Amino acid sequence: MEKKIMSCLVLAFGLMIILVLNASASAADGITCEEALTQLITCQPYLLGFRPIPIPTCCKGAENVSQQANTTTIRRSLCECLETAANAFHLIPERLKQLPQLCEITVPVPLDPTVDCNT
Repeated sequence: MEKKIMSCLVLAFGLMIILVLNASASAADGITCEEALTQLITCQPYLLGFRPIPIPTCCKGAENVSQQANTTTIRRSLCECLETAANAFHLIPERLKQLPQLCEITVPVPLDPTVDCNT
């Protein structure tokens, strides 16, 4: 039963990626919103409250996204992308904020759906 629910959630998350991509800008020279969300898809169970901690592949994806956010333009684009995704997928804001600490990484993009991405 849990596997069916997780499969449905992953499918729904994939479909929502398409919707988010249509609503958010992508980085011209660097990681795009689609690439970032694809790398972070394994974080979904943690961010929705189905797992107590993120799995290693989630942390690796978060680290990869963080490393590719190497310009102000890319960071703003990713901030907007993640903000849109967090709201669209109803991610738990506190879990999103705790992700860098639990994965033991530093992120240049605020993981907070209420942050102003233009600052």
